[in-house]
Amino acid sequence: MANDNGLYFLPLGGSGEIGMNLNLYGYGPEENRKWIMVDCGVTFGDLTTPGVDIIMPDPDFIEERAHDLLAIILTHAHEDHMGAVAHLWERFRCPIYATPFTAWLMVDRLKEKGLHKQAIVNVVPLDGHINLDPFDISFVTLTHSIPEPNGLAIRTPEGLILHTGDWKIDPEPQIGEATDINALTALAEEGVLAMVCDSTNVFTAGESGSEAGVRANLIELVGELKGRVAIASFASNVARMESAIVAAEANDRRVCLAGRSMHRMAAAAKAVGMLKNAKPFIDEDDAAQFPAEKILYLCTGSQGEPRAALSRVARGDHRSINLTTGDTVIFSSRVIPGNEAGIFELQNQLAERGVDIITERDRHVHVSGHPCRDELRQMYAWVKPRIAIPVHGERRHLVEHAEFAKSLQVPHALPGRNGDMIRITKDGAHVVDEVKSGRLYVDGNLLTEAENPAIRERRSMAFAGHITVAMVIDGQGALISGPDVRALGLPETRERSEEQWLDLIGETAESAFDRMKRRDRCDEAEVEEMVRRGVRRELSHLWGKKPQVDIMVLTA
Repeated sequence: MANDNGLYFLPLGGSGEIGMNLNLYGYGPEENRKWIMVDCGVTFGDLTTPGVDIIMPDPDFIEERAHDLLAIILTHAHEDHMGAVAHLWERFRCPIYATPFTAWLMVDRLKEKGLHKQAIVNVVPLDGHINLDPFDISFVTLTHSIPEPNGLAIRTPEGLILHTGDWKIDPEPQIGEATDINALTALAEEGVLAMVCDSTNVFTAGESGSEAGVRANLIELVGELKGRVAIASFASNVARMESAIVAAEANDRRVCLAGRSMHRMAAAAKAVGMLKNAKPFIDEDDAAQFPAEKILYLCTGSQGEPRAALSRVARGDHRSINLTTGDTVIFSSRVIPGNEAGIFELQNQLAERGVDIITERDRHVHVSGHPCRDELRQMYAWVKPRIAIPVHGERRHLVEHAEFAKSLQVPHALPGRNGDMIRITKDGAHVVDEVKSGRLYVDGNLLTEAENPAIRERRSMAFAGHITVAMVIDGQGALISGPDVRALGLPETRERSEEQWLDLIGETAESAFDRMKRRDRCDEAEVEEMVRRGVRRELSHLWGKKPQVDIMVLTA
């Protein structure tokens, strides 16, 4: 890296994936470079990470330079942009800046960790400004699927960067102001060196659509329905929450919130002056006493999350809410890739209970919060950057976005990767170094590195079970007890019961021990390895799988 006053962009998360955003901007010579962090988010575990619910970027690079990290600046309050701050803040111990809605939720998260008295969250007004020398930062009002999404105009001695965060163009966002076009075109007149921009919907033609259309359709749809109605949506989409409330009240229904996230987001919205005209929400226990045609439930769980409110309703184990024949669930959300199995299982459970299901394929009940190609085209026309740096997307999204930007006459475009140290100059953007990047797992109450062998072991056990064989040998290498076998996950068939499996494994372990030379039988480590190989080999031959096998050898 050049030993001068260079401007650098370094993504540690969100470039090559959708979610888990962590972006760094640095300015100055290497030995005295100052940094700001834009967003610090999470993604969520899946079947490949058993026992892990939350995943976040590995911040090792900036943790080592925490004394030069001036602040964390949050563009908005989605978990993939702010969900890791409370987990990682003690590694940085720097100020946090956010607009009111995001700041309220950030403080709430810090309270859960007992950090709210230590971590300072500075509230920035909408269209506000902060100075963190050598960075001068203005907040630019955009629209998205959550209140108060902000682009950041980051001014440095090298030039002006626009970091868009997540955005779309919605002329009627229902909550909050529309995109500040005047601010964006003013940046263009000032001269935008680079735009670091959302790539989520780069493959989707046209426009994402307005919340106004969804609201009108929900009002009409709820009016057509009999029985109880439940609307499942992302709790963070407060405009959608308000649309559900408006649709309910327009059709003489009261609203009951179901799910912790719904209550949390509603509290945050009311704390900053939103949802002012909504009638008080009905408690779950009281809602059960309402006539079916007089209540509307607004539920978490649109993505099939097993512990969310709607999943508990579908399983029939929610303490207060019961949906059955004649009732309807409206999925006012999209299917996030990777969640298909959980969502379809949820919908099948609802159908089994006789509940009618309406999705975005049936009616216009959802719009995306990210820009499609026409919106990207418009943003580039407003901002006119010299350099395009796509983020917030898988590799294919970033490459396509870079090519699309070039087709719009942007002189330079660079689709980076997590860990790429990108030098930004008036001549373009170039990868000048590669730093450590990776993932951290929240495993219960612990934070572990993704390379932790425990996760690999759990995946193996989930695939093929676990075998434990205990043996006792004497000082001369003779077997005096065992093998004693315990097993989890062995398949019982007509041909072989669990007891027969255990007998076979014991015989295999003893046979492997007997084949060893007597001098090797006194070496516990050697016995463990040879017996483990023998058991795994035999199980692979008979079953076609190699389970986790642990051999415990004790010397009497």
